[in-house]
Amino acid sequence: MIPGMNPRKMGQMMKRMGITQIEIPASEVIIKCEGKDLVIKNPQVSKVNMMGQETFQVIGEIEEREAKVEINEEDVKTIVEQTDVSEGKAREVLEKHQGDIAASILELKS
Repeated sequence: MIPGMNPRKMGQMMKRMGITQIEIPASEVIIKCEGKDLVIKNPQVSKVNMMGQETFQVIGEIEEREAKVEINEEDVKTIVEQTDVSEGKAREVLEKHQGDIAASILELKS
């Protein structure tokens, strides 16, 4: 926290100000962004409650990964019914549009 400050005194000071901090045991933290995932390995996660406002502090090794789109079978069937294409083609276009059914149907109909 603050260099050179006694951790016990820091805890007492935080308690007087209405701040509580809890360490959360975690093995991995994933933050999903548009088109990519931020994966934090070996994280140190703290949940801080300050006057009813909860925040999380995460420290660790950051790795960036391409986001994987999960394709729902119902979505594939909907596209097949709407466009009369094969399931393979429907799945391919749905993955291209990152699971966006409307954009996939529009592309296949044009």
